[in-house]
Amino acid sequence: MGTNRPVIKLDGEAPQRRVKLKPFLLGQTPVSNAEFSRFAEQTGYVTEAEVFGWSFVFHLQVPAAQTTVQGAAGAQWWRRVDGANWRHPAGPLGIQSLPDHPAVHLSWTDAQAYCAWAGGRLPSEAEWEHAARGGLGDVNYPWGDVPPDDRAHLPCNIWQGNFPTQNTSADGYAFTSPARSFAPNGYGLYGMAGNVWDWTADLFRLKSLSKAGKAHAAVMRGYRVIKGGSFLCHASYCTRYRIAARTGNSPESTTSHMGFRIAFDAPPGRG
Repeated sequence: MGTNRPVIKLDGEAPQRRVKLKPFLLGQTPVSNAEFSRFAEQTGYVTEAEVFGWSFVFHLQVPAAQTTVQGAAGAQWWRRVDGANWRHPAGPLGIQSLPDHPAVHLSWTDAQAYCAWAGGRLPSEAEWEHAARGGLGDVNYPWGDVPPDDRAHLPCNIWQGNFPTQNTSADGYAFTSPARSFAPNGYGLYGMAGNVWDWTADLFRLKSLSKAGKAHAAVMRGYRVIKGGSFLCHASYCTRYRIAARTGNSPESTTSHMGFRIAFDAPPGRG
């Protein structure tokens, strides 16, 4: 896992190293709105964003009529929107027309709760990365080494246009897309690049001797690793749709571009 060709060095993408994994299974897609709905209905679970009463929504997703909105300190294109949660990704709008979109506005704790209910767990960062490669080995993306914007047909849901003010939606989607909108990788997994971030089980750790690296590690202390990038990733700003790319978020964080997928230990004989 990792890479010897790091792009965002402060994130700890390097070095490339060998990691031994036990056999595991990974959800073909991020957990969808329909799947999370069944969990909430059967258990009565209330997510952290629902408890808080608000969540972070990308500014272009916020309806013009939405009035209960505040700017987010230190995050110029995010808005703190009252009533935003997995049931209402942009505030007042519901998910009735989005059953096959990834569920968003879910914290690491929410993801853990769903996985426990379903008899699974969150994947480790190494498991996620191995799965994203789809058997291709040392490549940058789930489909190979050609950057997404250089391909004849866009292979994932990322930002096209001028970030963060104009999205041309050349891939067909301005924000989240149905989980199976683009071709799967070699392991049959969808959305391992772009669309929504995936939580992993791991703490975000950095090993750096530089002053900047130590400062970055201090800020990220206690954060959990997220992988895969989202519909907001753009070559001019965030190329974290690369397989080895990584960042972290605080476990209670909820946003309109973060979801998760479930992992399982492989049963005997499936290794």
